[in-house]
Amino acid sequence: MDPQDLSKLRIDRKPNVALSKRRRWIRPTIYAIAFGVIAFGAAMFYRNALSVIAVEATNVVNAYPSQGYTALNATGYVVAQRKAAVASKATGRLEWLGVAEGSRVKTNEVIARLESNDVLASQAQAAAGVNVAKANLEQGMAELRDAYASLKRSQELIAKKYISASAHDAAIARAGKAKAAIASLKAAIVAAEAGLNVTKVSVDQTVIRAPFDGVVLTKSANIGDIVTPFSSAVDSKGAVVTMADMSTLEVEADVAESSLAKIRVGMPTEIQLDAIPDARFAGSVDRTVPTLDRAKATLLVKVRFKELDPRVLPDMSAKVAFLEKELAPDEKKPVTAVNPSAIVMRGGQSVVFVINGEKVAQRSVQRGAALGDLIAITGVPAQTKVVAKPPEAMQNGSQIKLTQK
Repeated sequence: MDPQDLSKLRIDRKPNVALSKRRRWIRPTIYAIAFGVIAFGAAMFYRNALSVIAVEATNVVNAYPSQGYTALNATGYVVAQRKAAVASKATGRLEWLGVAEGSRVKTNEVIARLESNDVLASQAQAAAGVNVAKANLEQGMAELRDAYASLKRSQELIAKKYISASAHDAAIARAGKAKAAIASLKAAIVAAEAGLNVTKVSVDQTVIRAPFDGVVLTKSANIGDIVTPFSSAVDSKGAVVTMADMSTLEVEADVAESSLAKIRVGMPTEIQLDAIPDARFAGSVDRTVPTLDRAKATLLVKVRFKELDPRVLPDMSAKVAFLEKELAPDEKKPVTAVNPSAIVMRGGQSVVFVINGEKVAQRSVQRGAALGDLIAITGVPAQTKVVAKPPEAMQNGSQIKLTQK
């Protein structure tokens, strides 16, 4: 092989100047680009963080115009003016119960019965005594008729002097005695009938009747229980059921002593029941109890319903608003309302900011009348969540973060 050809196979170890120059600017460029990306991301994150507004939320709610006329609020309970624990004057074992909780009963309707075999036997015995007394009277009347007949014959015979004066006197005495016996026998009948009436009352006392039209609220005894008027015996029951006249339902509200000057009889009221939150019931002050509760410094005020609702039940908790004036028919319907702090001016219009996730949407509203701490609005439905106290920087589409109040 030619030595010159072998020399061509040697590796050239001299540095490539052009390649070295390219490598010098590639690495700094990569670093610069990476730094730029990081800086841009940080700037965008910082910008977004600054643009998120921390806000508190409030709700658009249904409110009633009566809140604008409320002079005083009080709490209380629904009670029945006429309520009774129905029991028996007799003592005995309950053998029949014809009602349950919620049963509607009429006046004098039989709702329960006690065992009555003993008093029925006494009644039969008293009835027999009346019959005996009447039979004795019949016998006495026969004796009286015979005595009068003998006296008449004696008078005829004494006139003819066929009998002695003593015999005639005996006939007179016999007639008088027979007449006196009749009065005694009649009195015996009256006494026997009175005894019979006593047993009838005893029998009637084993039948428990409704004292008035009403609804059974609670059942205190079951079949087989011993019922006694004073419930003094072990395991005995006093009342069989408790019932109330639902047409006499009213609200008993406690009014603070310092607010009595604001209350007057006949004052219109609006009643709200916790069990029926979507309804308001018209009422008025019926009367006040003329005794203060010294411990609570309150007066008990009785508020009657103007129209009763079948959903209203005794012992429901109630809130009573005492109104300065009677409500008009159109003021009895609810309207949408919100806290005034949620309404701000934007572009010469009243607006609220509706919360949609992490952003807000601007909505125009129309202001209405003040309703206590709220203000009536139109343009946003009830149950809508809006921003409370929107800042000046908030606009349509602003990002928000909810905070706790």
